[in-house]
Amino acid sequence: MRRREFITLIGGGAVWPYMARAEQLPVIGLLGAATASGWAPQLRAFFQGLRDGGYAEGRNVAIEARWADNKYDRLPAMAAELAQRQVTLIAAFSTPSARAAKAATATIPIVFSTTADPVQMGFVASLNRPGGNMTGATILSVEVGGKLLELLHEAVPTAKIMALLVNPTNPQTDTLSRNTQAAARASALQLHVLNASTEREFDTVFAKVAQLRAAGLIIGSDVLFTTWIEQLAALTLRHAVPAVFQNRAFVSAGGLMSYGGNTTESYRQIGLYTARILKGEKPAELPVVRATKVELIINLKTAKTLGVNVPNTLIGRADEVIE
Repeated sequence: MRRREFITLIGGGAVWPYMARAEQLPVIGLLGAATASGWAPQLRAFFQGLRDGGYAEGRNVAIEARWADNKYDRLPAMAAELAQRQVTLIAAFSTPSARAAKAATATIPIVFSTTADPVQMGFVASLNRPGGNMTGATILSVEVGGKLLELLHEAVPTAKIMALLVNPTNPQTDTLSRNTQAAARASALQLHVLNASTEREFDTVFAKVAQLRAAGLIIGSDVLFTTWIEQLAALTLRHAVPAVFQNRAFVSAGGLMSYGGNTTESYRQIGLYTARILKGEKPAELPVVRATKVELIINLKTAKTLGVNVPNTLIGRADEVIE
């Protein structure tokens, strides 16, 4: 069979050699809430984990991929289709994907990456003993929502009003909003929660930030925001809004600060877990991998552009400073 016949499905949903090779190769159903291009770093890390575990696409494993293009309401049907095809395993990229996969099957192994608490979401019975057909890796970004506000306030200490950007269709939004509102009250700050469920709403959000005279913006953890991270960073510069996100790529693209775990390592871990399950291990017996290290990264070039005088005490705590 020619190499071109093994073209992967990471960019769409057409059927490649699945039917021809299904009896010979285990099939991974890859379920993504975003797009293949927007999730390229995570995909590379996932496939690296697979390779580290002894699997290479087209050689000893096949891929069936479904991407929802940031439209979360598509995920249940996509997950159901993968379950009906009786794929060997479902790799669920993000919390919305994991929820859809969980609803679609209780028997096919599911390996997830999530920024939520997998126990609270009902994915596993406990982090150490998942107990069902799901396991994976978590960064728990929702838990650091209050910390993001605290760090941003430290960078802009005169602030009285802040804004939080969330995706209302994300199942983590209520928890993130509550946590961040509690942190705002503790710091005597007024916090406005702004919604965006598509990239077309970003301009409206930044216009609202200006109207509210918010001194800073916390960007909540969400697949949509990660996909459009460069656009969001550009908008913070264009509108002169100091902002913080949980993804390092935001700072590299010109955002002021980021604080969070290593997302690419999380996806490498679920690649490794996928390989272990393909070799016969049970999801119920594989503890959820939890990110134990978070990194603070500050872009001082952006700070200068925005007129933000980042305190030396904050710079001294940063894991990385971009100048």
